[in-house]
Amino acid sequence: MEPGEIHALLGENGAGKSTLMNVLYGLYQPDEGEILVDGKPLKLKGPSDAIGAGIGMVHQHFMLVPVFTVTENIMLGAEQVRGGIAGFLDRRRARREVTEVSERYNLRVDPDAVIEDLPVGIQQRVEIVKALTRDVDLLILDEPTAVLTPQETEELLTVMRSLKAAGKSIVFITHKLGEVKAIADRITVIRRGKTVGTASPEASRDELAALMVGRNVRLTVDKTPATPGEPVLEVSGLVVDDDRQIRAVDGIDLTVRAGEVLGVAGVQGNGQTELIEAIMGLRPVLGGTVSLVGDRINGWKPKRVLRAGVGYVPEDRSVDGLVKEFSVAENLVLDIYDRPPFGAGLALKPDAIAASAKERIEQFDVRTSSADAAVGTLSGGNQQKVIVARELSRPLKLLIAAQPTRGVDVGSIEFIHSQIIHERDVGTAVMVVSSELDEVIGLADRIAVMYRGRIIGIVGPDTPREEIGLLMAGITPDAANERNTDAVPGDGPATDGSPASDPGSASEDEA
Repeated sequence: MEPGEIHALLGENGAGKSTLMNVLYGLYQPDEGEILVDGKPLKLKGPSDAIGAGIGMVHQHFMLVPVFTVTENIMLGAEQVRGGIAGFLDRRRARREVTEVSERYNLRVDPDAVIEDLPVGIQQRVEIVKALTRDVDLLILDEPTAVLTPQETEELLTVMRSLKAAGKSIVFITHKLGEVKAIADRITVIRRGKTVGTASPEASRDELAALMVGRNVRLTVDKTPATPGEPVLEVSGLVVDDDRQIRAVDGIDLTVRAGEVLGVAGVQGNGQTELIEAIMGLRPVLGGTVSLVGDRINGWKPKRVLRAGVGYVPEDRSVDGLVKEFSVAENLVLDIYDRPPFGAGLALKPDAIAASAKERIEQFDVRTSSADAAVGTLSGGNQQKVIVARELSRPLKLLIAAQPTRGVDVGSIEFIHSQIIHERDVGTAVMVVSSELDEVIGLADRIAVMYRGRIIGIVGPDTPREEIGLLMAGITPDAANERNTDAVPGDGPATDGSPASDPGSASEDEA
């Protein structure tokens, strides 16, 4: 790598991208080969040696202490004492360094903010600032956009460009082809632990996808027109608050029918999460009703909702989808571990669980060393496959999939999308919530757009992207016409602190 270069490392889930970078950062020891820095061999006994050699790394799963402030997290491992007196930390000096670095690279972080109060995109900035305060020359970003909203992703790409302009070299690990083409100077593709080729950003998405997966990949969803049946999920006048007791869902009405995919589009933070959690029994319903095949399920516990025939792919697999200390096999039966053939009451049947796990691992191409491996040791994309495999391996009336392909490579996206459409085609009602507009348009038979806790429009998937983008920004066709006829110089979006003007919300162009 050259100074001021962004080198993308592209590969499917489980290809070895993160493992290779963990070797470069000193977390893993290589069995053979060598690392050269400025033409000289570098022996790394641990991350401290890597940092000393000017190598920093931002991990896919952040290494931050939630209850500490930004400054306290950045001090960890490089504590400075006041006046040379052991035990007296120089927080003032550390705070100045955080402020200086964040301003120099336009990272904008509050040094006094507590980590658990910050959105994911800002937490990632903290990780980058932490690396930069160590004065690194090479920064490794491991799947940095896997949990970011589209706007946060664009902001990160802007930060990467500023780091490049400052002479920093960046290894950008990802499987998102659009981001690679937008930011990389060079691309190296690895597959199953081996380098299979290099490419330039001018290569087409199809070429990059084929190089990653080893075969041609369909980047569009292949489906026939839906034949919707009777209503399965009916939501009427639903009212839900978020964790701050602020209204997040404000009188929503929607219906999902058997044999159709209803896509829910919207900038993240407009009530989608609270809507799903209320349906699943994870959040109190303050008003309105939720019905499943005519049965009112308000107040049901999540286990009862699942047992009623609802499959659930949560948006945060780490928190809601998996028990990371449990094995892959155990996670594949979390919903039905106490039912035949896997168990009865407290008695589990390991042979049946192992046999089912073997079948699911093969069917869904889960890359794992063993069904007995802890699911937390898998790559993020393979963890997602475990959840999808679990939820689609039992008869369903309704499938709710939130961000179903977050952190998943193009080959796996193709497979998961095909499984969702197959579920639709066998008569299951499907509700897909995604911040990826392309995904919503590709999967949905109808698209409901959420804005400030309400459905402000339901359109077909053939609706122009620009029109859907306007709805996501809260602009209905009538409002757009009024803006065009009544606008005066200086008019702009509301700045009342609502989702439309929050940092995490998209403008019309971003949407």
